[in-house]
Amino acid sequence: NSVWLQVGDLPLIRPIADEDLARSDEHKTSAVHFMRFELTDDQVAALKNGAVLAAGIDHDAYQVEIRPVAGNICQSLLGDLD
Repeated sequence: NSVWLQVGDLPLIRPIADEDLARSDEHKTSAVHFMRFELTDDQVAALKNGAVLAAGIDHDAYQVEIRPVAGNICQSLLGDLD
């Protein structure tokens, strides 16, 4: 709930996490968790037109913001969005 992406100054994008199967029970939790971000058409278009991609975490115990996300990572994401 604390991880986010942002394209330009459009609204934050929160991930959908661990939707494929249960990753924990009352005795254990998995060491691997998956997050998926759904971008709107406007967010994709903005990225393709050069908008800055940012990423961050806003948890009470840990806050970080990366603005801009490295160009090679942004280009890789754009390749996935084609």
